[in-house]
Amino acid sequence: MLPTSQTRNLATAPAAWTLSVSRPLMTLLTALWLLLFSNLPFWRDVWQGVDGLDNGNWLFLLSLPLFAWLWLYLLLSLLAWGRMTKAVLGAMLLVSAAASYFMGRYGIVIDSSMLTNVLQTDGAEAAELLSWRLLVWLALVGGLPLLALSRLRSRPRGWRRELGIKLGSMVLALVCLLGIALSQYQSYASLLRNHHELRLLLTPSNVLAALHGYLRRELQAPPRLQVIGADAHRLASVGAARKPRLTVLLVGETARAANFSLNGYARETSPELAKAGVISFSHVSSCGTATAVSVPCMFLEVGRDQYQESMSRNREGLLDVLQRAGVRVLWRDNNSGCKGACDRVPSEDVSHLELADLCADGECHDEVLLSGLQGYLDKLDDDAVVVLHMKGSHGPAYYKRYPAAFEKFVPVCRSNELDQCSSQSIVNAYDNSLAYTDHVLAQTVALLERNAARLDTAMLYVSDHGESLGEGGLYLHGLPYAMAPDEQTHVPMILWVSEGLLRQEGLQAHCLTGLKDQRLSHDNLFHSVLGLMAVQTSTYRPERDLFRQCLAPQQAAAQMDSAASRVN
Repeated sequence: MLPTSQTRNLATAPAAWTLSVSRPLMTLLTALWLLLFSNLPFWRDVWQGVDGLDNGNWLFLLSLPLFAWLWLYLLLSLLAWGRMTKAVLGAMLLVSAAASYFMGRYGIVIDSSMLTNVLQTDGAEAAELLSWRLLVWLALVGGLPLLALSRLRSRPRGWRRELGIKLGSMVLALVCLLGIALSQYQSYASLLRNHHELRLLLTPSNVLAALHGYLRRELQAPPRLQVIGADAHRLASVGAARKPRLTVLLVGETARAANFSLNGYARETSPELAKAGVISFSHVSSCGTATAVSVPCMFLEVGRDQYQESMSRNREGLLDVLQRAGVRVLWRDNNSGCKGACDRVPSEDVSHLELADLCADGECHDEVLLSGLQGYLDKLDDDAVVVLHMKGSHGPAYYKRYPAAFEKFVPVCRSNELDQCSSQSIVNAYDNSLAYTDHVLAQTVALLERNAARLDTAMLYVSDHGESLGEGGLYLHGLPYAMAPDEQTHVPMILWVSEGLLRQEGLQAHCLTGLKDQRLSHDNLFHSVLGLMAVQTSTYRPERDLFRQCLAPQQAAAQMDSAASRVN
């Protein structure tokens, strides 16, 4: 048996497979790993931005990796203190590995809007992004350095000396950063001025900046709900001696206008709607590039230029105004929620109904939104707006968004790693999902037509945002609006109005058809639905009401005369 002193020495001695280093060196090595292996998308864009070896300024080119390394070191040093150093560094390794994977695979960038979109994605949608390649990447780029980090032991020092060394190293890094920036100011200023996206690609600083923006917004004191349209009322000219008026508003998901045959796309992705007498508005832009932005924004009166993300929680929207005017409102959801747009009106989640012909594996196809809707219509005795929030063409698993009967374009990509599929197979799966959307919309029109004897009806469909299918190396959606390609912001909008409502409202069908090539946006939705439902309020802006200019002259005059009359 060993003497007590020897046992104590063995217990306190570092294991043979560990290495004792200072915490600043531990941080510096972690920053180097992140620089080399977790920032490949960043270095790709930097290299393109400086024109590679054609730049000619070799001092600038050589300074770039040193500048980024020192920046990452300084950032990690600000986060990691004392005994929490290894835990913080380990977390940054894993977060950076995950961020670099999705940036590299799908061409996304990370800001607070993208983080909001990720955090508001439901579990089923998030699961579609998982793959064995992701796990391998996390193991190699995050797991290996994490294992190495676990074998490092911090060199024991007094806290004063430890703090002095840390602060000294941070000051030295800051001085070097300033020296590089000042000596190469013109080159760095030009690079950052012409390539704003670089700050959204350097990880983990992009993730931390996004998290800061998100938390600052979420943790701020809840503001008082701002009432909109307190004076909302229905016009007396559409009083009791008429049929109830019903508008079904379908909010699409991830549909881009370019792939609708109604808009001239070569493939027949909307054959049923082509026979239904609809109007497809071909130049419509979205409020955002992600559901978490576009859905609340399109239901507000402020428009894209004035929209702020906090408004989704503290400002009333279209459905509140309609309900205040006495219009019945119902939101039915087959997606990931209404993002605040339906918080104060009746709503139903139909995404987990157990309907054998429409639902399987925890997901329902969009026809579920029409299930049981006839029963609701049978009880209508007054004006109503029904919103159907579709699953649409949400990626990357486009092949899951439609029943097998709608797989008309083959072969299809059946992977969530789109860069591993051929471009044509991705487009095939996406187009199949649009063909199914066409079917759902046509079924909605048929439902409204069956109720024409008792209701004056309209259907309006608009997608929340578009989608990139590999153009320019980009996939999915969510880029900052200023950087987003047309594929992510150009969305479809489709209208059908019954003959009864055309007559009752005094709308000229040929005029509406003539508007199909007019430039419109989500900004028109709030005001157009109010106009269609004959709701008057001081927040209503007639210049944004696409129906206003198509009223028969006598009807427009009559509505102006009765605007001050209330029926409620």
